[in-house]
Amino acid sequence: MLGLDNIEKVKPGGLELTDRLVAVNRVTKVTKGGRAFGFSAIVVVGNGEGVIGYGLGKSKEVASAISKAVEDAKKNLVKVPVINHTIPHETSARYGGADIFLRPATHGTGVIAGGTVRMVVEAAGIHDILSKSKGSSNPHNVVKATFKALLEIRRPEEVARMRGVSLDKVFNG
Repeated sequence: MLGLDNIEKVKPGGLELTDRLVAVNRVTKVTKGGRAFGFSAIVVVGNGEGVIGYGLGKSKEVASAISKAVEDAKKNLVKVPVINHTIPHETSARYGGADIFLRPATHGTGVIAGGTVRMVVEAAGIHDILSKSKGSSNPHNVVKATFKALLEIRRPEEVARMRGVSLDKVFNG
């Protein structure tokens, strides 16, 4: 999907996935016979427990574009680390002109994020997070940058194993 090493792919079988429509774009192709309209839709799917995916669908009708996007999203499901309804550490990523910064938040903070980032993190089951989106507000690039940021997060167990220390030492220094 985005070319990272630690991606944990997930199969959609047996998962209760909810889909969220991020954006629908009307595109026009000008031909000799006039204008031909089409639609492209970007959708985020997730199970609310760390499994998320995004997809793009294109069609002449909005409904079929959305359904194609949902099918595409189900083919690209990945697992992101969610601990106590937040992320383990802060992260940032850039995709195209979109620059995303994500920071864990204490319980009760809520999702402090703009529309596109909010849809992605809520689909992942993250309830407490602080975020800042800089640069482009293009929904396609913001979704991809948010995914890239979430996929760069490392699990505490993985960090402890790489450093050769206990999990307690990772959290308490």
